[in-house]
Amino acid sequence: MTPARAHIFHAPWLLAILWSFTRATPWLPVMRSKRSDLGLMLKVISRGWVCIALDARGPAGFIARDGARIHALYVHPRARRQGLARALLDDAKTRSPRLELWVLEANSPARAFYARQGFDVAGRSDGAGNDENMPDIHMVWQSRERPDP
Repeated sequence: MTPARAHIFHAPWLLAILWSFTRATPWLPVMRSKRSDLGLMLKVISRGWVCIALDARGPAGFIARDGARIHALYVHPRARRQGLARALLDDAKTRSPRLELWVLEANSPARAFYARQGFDVAGRSDGAGNDENMPDIHMVWQSRERPDP
């Protein structure tokens, strides 16, 4: 699976992927309207921040990344545990020697996934800086490869 750059016409699929987690997770408060999510998705796609992973049914996962900062990584429930999130992260790792993200403390499966992918805890916050106002953890991945002289 090779990630591909997302285009505006992918927005409905990507929103369905996003909402399959954010609207279906009982402990996660809904902070934005669907219309607001659409506006944000169109914005990050148009900035070139979004790469998608495809399966036989179409877009099945996406990563939104601005340089080293990962803003979102989601996989549709039908495609989970098939390596799509790992493939999206691996692709991002080839494009940046350092990656960072914030993950909600309550999202223990995501925290464990990032740890397995080589991310280390770099800090914690009380959540004052995120939309959900929930405690979160700053995680960082650093390439172990040395640059060519």
